[in-house]
Amino acid sequence: MNSNIKRDDIDDLISEPHISLDEPPNEKDACIEHLLELITSSDRVTDRDKALQALFEREKETTTGVGMGIGIPHAKTDAVTQPSVAFTRSTDGVDFGAMDDEPAKLLFMILVPETGAEDHLTILSSLSRALMHEEVRDSLYAAETPDDVQAALREAVA
Repeated sequence: MNSNIKRDDIDDLISEPHISLDEPPNEKDACIEHLLELITSSDRVTDRDKALQALFEREKETTTGVGMGIGIPHAKTDAVTQPSVAFTRSTDGVDFGAMDDEPAKLLFMILVPETGAEDHLTILSSLSRALMHEEVRDSLYAAETPDDVQAALREAVA
């Protein structure tokens, strides 16, 4: 992977089963588990408990609430077989400890294999850059189907 996610990678990285437009739990740890279940549903997670532990360990290091209503819990773990992203959104938001004290309403989870440090940084930076744009965030709030979410992300990383 180069320094950006490629448009063609979006559908595999964040496949439809990884996208939930239902209201997630409003508590951070439960929300992280909810996002993990989306990735687990597609057989990419070989050890759910180990993946969850890696995510919780990462949360202890520093907040994954990046501000502007965005939360991106993420981890590298050998409990996942390929780079994967999950997405959900929350009407009221979830407290991810963002510097701007805004609850996270757009929630992404990034899981990459332990050996995927470069993929991890590429995905995190591409997603973060895309989400800085209000029109990208607006299109994610307006998305009515998983395909709409993928389309918004394909457009954002182009």
